[in-house]
Amino acid sequence: MSTRRRVILITDGDEYTKRTLHQVAKRVGGCCISMSQGNPTKLSGPEIIQLIKQAANDPVLVMFDDSGIVGEGAGETALKYVAQHHEIEVLGVVAVAANTKLEWTKVDVCIDRDGFLTPYGVDKYGIPELEIGRINGDTVYCLDQLNVPIIVGIGDIGKMARHDSYKIGSPITEKAVELILERSGFYDEH
Repeated sequence: MSTRRRVILITDGDEYTKRTLHQVAKRVGGCCISMSQGNPTKLSGPEIIQLIKQAANDPVLVMFDDSGIVGEGAGETALKYVAQHHEIEVLGVVAVAANTKLEWTKVDVCIDRDGFLTPYGVDKYGIPELEIGRINGDTVYCLDQLNVPIIVGIGDIGKMARHDSYKIGSPITEKAVELILERSGFYDEH
């Protein structure tokens, strides 16, 4: 068994995201690091690593947010640190779309607001866009620099015109997390 903590990185950190991820983490048997919530991210990479190491169960869901800062903001700096840390195994990234057109990333697959897998990017409402394999977001600038096994793009967590509301169980976010867990082989080892 690996001694490295198995983590899913989430590129959003508002209150809706925190509420949604707590619900999803509980259903998949993992943990969500509440203190990583912030818009923008307030904790440094080393501080987040310490919280991950204290988490009760894997997978550990961790939030990162730049709050619309162009270029590498606090969320991306912390995300890069965590993703490259020797005690962390990144299972995948949930890349969250935003209105910005300044920053984008390549994605392996997206999930639209109706729960369908699509090769097209999605906007913050979870509606497929015209470009294949990329989304616009505000905390996604650094993802192309990282060696992660899968990047799943989705609309705004806990929202998407209520298609991902926590009141209905946040099915789009849960599907993204489940897809990462399946593709990573996480369930094969448990």
